[in-house]
Amino acid sequence: MNRVAAAFCTIVVMTGCAQTPPAPSPEARLQLAPTGALRVAVLTSNPLIGTKDAKTGELGGTTVVLGRALAERAGVPARMIEYAAIGKLMEDASTAAWDVAVIAIDPARRNVVDFAPAHMAADGFLTVLVPPGSSARSMADIDRPGMRVAAVRGAAPLMILERTLKNAKAVAAETENAAFALMKEGKAEGYAQNRFMLRARAETLPGSRVLDDAFAGLRLSFALPRGRPAAAQLVGAFVEDAKASGAVQRAIDASGLGGDVRVAPAE
Repeated sequence: MNRVAAAFCTIVVMTGCAQTPPAPSPEARLQLAPTGALRVAVLTSNPLIGTKDAKTGELGGTTVVLGRALAERAGVPARMIEYAAIGKLMEDASTAAWDVAVIAIDPARRNVVDFAPAHMAADGFLTVLVPPGSSARSMADIDRPGMRVAAVRGAAPLMILERTLKNAKAVAAETENAAFALMKEGKAEGYAQNRFMLRARAETLPGSRVLDDAFAGLRLSFALPRGRPAAAQLVGAFVEDAKASGAVQRAIDASGLGGDVRVAPAE
């Protein structure tokens, strides 16, 4: 049994033993899984959210573990759908291509999706990687005229930087690899993402550094296409139960993210 399956079984057993939640109403189940299966969008470009095994192609990570537990709660099968880029995932939110996804909570997304309470969070987690030779140590050093920060189109770092940078310019790329390449090739003075991902990128570019400070924290949540109120209530109740029971913490630990993100407070 692989780590994802083992973690899922543990979550189901431990949450079930604590207290059996009431069965969802037919309306909630229909709104949550209108095709009969819960279609879980898994963003594999962000390892906080999802992963893909290079050899087997199997999807894993916190979204897979918790998505299967949510499907179990609703009494429907789970179907994982991979997304390699956030832009396509958000584009498909309005086409009924998926039923739930885990993304960062951002006000700019509320016209497209409804958010359940956050289940994972990290303070001071969104920051910038600077290239070898850069003298920048803080966001103040980056936010100067003529400076450019690369980030992925539609991703939380880009949306936040576009709202908060006063002098520097945010530069959009279509993928994480492309955003990193802009910085590496000298077309941007920094690359913005979460610390977990930036530390891994820094290991591939000797001399690059992650800034000491950050421009924002991070809250990750299950999102649903708008107009599914009964489903949103069901997912919200599931999230709060999963946080209280320790299921979210176990998903974090099973995915090797301990120390980088924490279970979000109850709402």
